[in-house]
Parts: sequence; C-alpha cells; structure tokens
Amino acid sequence: MYLTDGAEEILETMWISLEEKDQTFVSVDYIKEIEKDTHFDELVQFVAELVEKGLVVKDEAKLTLTQAGTIEGKDMVRRHRLSERLFEDVLQIKGEMMNEAACKMEHILHKGIDENICTLLGHPQICPHGKNIPVGRCCEENRKSSQKLVTSLAESPINQEAKIAYLHTDDPQKLQKLMAMGVLPGKNVKVLNHYPSYVFQVGHSQYAVDKSMAEKIFVRLI
Repeated sequence: MYLTDGAEEILETMWISLEEKDQTFVSVDYIKEIEKDTHFDELVQFVAELVEKGLVVKDEAKLTLTQAGTIEGKDMVRRHRLSERLFEDVLQIKGEMMNEAACKMEHILHKGIDENICTLLGHPQICPHGKNIPVGRCCEENRKSSQKLVTSLAESPINQEAKIAYLHTDDPQKLQKLMAMGVLPGKNVKVLNHYPSYVFQVGHSQYAVDKSMAEKIFVRLI
C-alpha cells in the first residue's frame, strides 16, 4: 500500500500513542503538537488519506486505527527503529543526525528489506532510545532456530564458515587494528579456537585477539 511520507509519519505517531501510551484515541490537534513542522492544513489532508485507505477511523474529533492501520503502523515503527539501530551500530551515526537519517530511511525500507536489516543486526529488541522494536516475522523464525544468523566472533562456533557483517566499535585505534588485519565486511572468516584467546582465520592469515576485541566483530554464519 502506497502512502505519502506525511501520512506514514502520522500513522507512526498514532500507533505509538495508541499502542505504547495506551491512549484510547488521538486528535488532529494532538498530532499537530507532535508534528510541529507540518502545517495544519497538510495534517488534515494526511489524515483524510489514511481514512480513505481504510487505516484510520475519524469520529468527529477522535481518531483511531483500524486493524489494518494497527498492523501498518506497527510496521512503520519497526522500520524506523531498525533504521536507528542500523545508523548507530553499523554506520556509527548518532544524535540528531541519526534521528534525521532514520526518519528518511524508514520510508524506503519496503517489506522484506527491513527483515534483511533486522537479520543483519541480529534481531535487536531495543532501539538506541531504549524503546522496544516490534517483532517481525524474521524474529519469530530466528527464535525457532537454534542458531543465530548474525553473531559476534566471540559467539561463533569453532570451524563455522562465516562472512564478516560489520565492526561494532567507537574506538578508532581498535577499528584501525582490525582493518589492518584484513577484518573487513564481506571477508570470509573462521574461528579456530576460543581459548586461551580467540584465534580466527581471514584468507590465509590467522590472528589471535582477546574477548573484548572478538565481541566487536559481527559475522553472518554460512
């Protein structure tokens, strides 16, 4: 279902208000308080769009979500919070820049792509702001599996073939050290030993690191 970006933002605001803040309904005036940068006339148009699509019910000043609207709103919130995790954990973008980037990213994460990102991140449960990330189908399937698809090198089984997914560290020196080893996203890697240090192989070279360093390397198991 195609929605304008503005309508998606309102749907997301309504879902958070009704599902997480336990409000029984919201009003256009309430939405205006949240969406301060949007003109009131535009908000009215976006609400009308959601009503026409069968996602919102308008009863005088009261706005509520239909069943379809609840599902779509949940997906919007999920894509937004996954985007926040992607920018902070993988791209090391934080603060207001992260929020702005996530707002733009969520609108282009079509169904399916968000599951790929969720899997890449290891099915995170909490966004950078400490809010729950709604569970997706990929999360349910992962819980049924005895093995994670994406995990840290420290948790990777011995002799398990894997590819490096991303490096999770804010320390430039550690990042440079890993890159100097050839530890880069997309490279094949295999853990050879967990004790007394974590020994792994990248290409034809073998390296030993401590647990704190191994926990910075996230791999996709093959």
